[in-house]
Amino acid sequence: MTDAVPEAAILHADLDSFYASVEQRDDPRLRGRPVIVGAGVVLAASYEAKALGVRTPMNARQALRLCPQAIVVPPRMSAYARASRAVFEIFRDTTPEVEGLSIDEAFLDVHGLRRLAGTPEAIAHGLRERVRAEAGLPISVGVARTKFLAKVASAVAKPDGLLVVPPDRELDFLHPLPVERLWGVGDVTAAKLHEYGITRIGELAALGERSLTSMLGPAAGRHLYALSWARDPRRVDTGRRRRSIGAQRALGQRPRSAGEIDAYLAGLSDRLGHRLRGAGRRCRTVVLRLRFGDFTRAIRSHTMIEATDGGALLLRTARALLAEAMPLIRERGLTLIGLSLTNLEEAAAAGQLTLPLGGRPAATLDATLDRLRDRYGAGTVIRAALLGRGEGLSVPVLPDGNGSPGE
Repeated sequence: MTDAVPEAAILHADLDSFYASVEQRDDPRLRGRPVIVGAGVVLAASYEAKALGVRTPMNARQALRLCPQAIVVPPRMSAYARASRAVFEIFRDTTPEVEGLSIDEAFLDVHGLRRLAGTPEAIAHGLRERVRAEAGLPISVGVARTKFLAKVASAVAKPDGLLVVPPDRELDFLHPLPVERLWGVGDVTAAKLHEYGITRIGELAALGERSLTSMLGPAAGRHLYALSWARDPRRVDTGRRRRSIGAQRALGQRPRSAGEIDAYLAGLSDRLGHRLRGAGRRCRTVVLRLRFGDFTRAIRSHTMIEATDGGALLLRTARALLAEAMPLIRERGLTLIGLSLTNLEEAAAAGQLTLPLGGRPAATLDATLDRLRDRYGAGTVIRAALLGRGEGLSVPVLPDGNGSPGE
């Protein structure tokens, strides 16, 4: 007697071109027209603009060359946060088993709801109808036995579609797809696979695990081989905590002075420190991400001996990383600066500032500013160097622990 095959009852719901869809929803004049959200850099593009080659994070000038008829609108982060909250309320009303991935996508586990709500496919249909009717937004949903397949299915279903992958047809669905659909296959890995003539997932699966590990390394080889055979044991995790937090600032093509760049870095550091302390977390690794004028990128990181949630130490570490990259910035120009905090752990006490390395107390002014931001909000206290420049866009994020999305 064979075991029953698990039901395809995991949904991946993904709002379509989220920022641009909110703009088209709120302004009827934009509907059916190519829309670009952003200023110097494309933050989002409607499907009408994507059809003409516009992508994120493309430079706005390049985007308008590809799509001169596009309508460019400034981002409205508070509107996107409100829309996200409305959609997540629908998710949680559908099932208590919701794992938010970002403000515009989530996994939903609908196992055991057949008697109450119907089949997983019927639940997915109802979910899409509610999001359209109550939030006014298009959403694509993939339904499958595993999280990986559900996410791939929602991507294939876009825009504004629904795709169910039956358990007995998983490999028929998966193997013809390009290898780029596999989690973990970015530009570098894809190029390496293409060098060996591997462009489809089925071709990768046929190689065998040993060949893949010798080609890509043990961890990547085992991971991709398992996914190529639709093996993904992960469950929908309603209490998943964020592994990293980050923020970035698009700078456009205009040359920036060292003082301007340092001011933007300070603003990012202040913002992330506030979020870190608000979540009761500390970090050990600071990661600086840069995009240059020639569209090349660089990443610099430093892992500290002790974890911290203190703004002064975070900024000091970020500045040291920036100093390492300044020769490249002077040579190529800088169009985007981003900062991420990783290797997160629980703070000894939420909101308590950690002393910098060596036991020296944090500067009194920095500690006071941290406390003011934590009490009154990140945007209530900004550095003098940012006056007239602003702190940049604060992208809405899911709060730590999968609560309602916020700003």
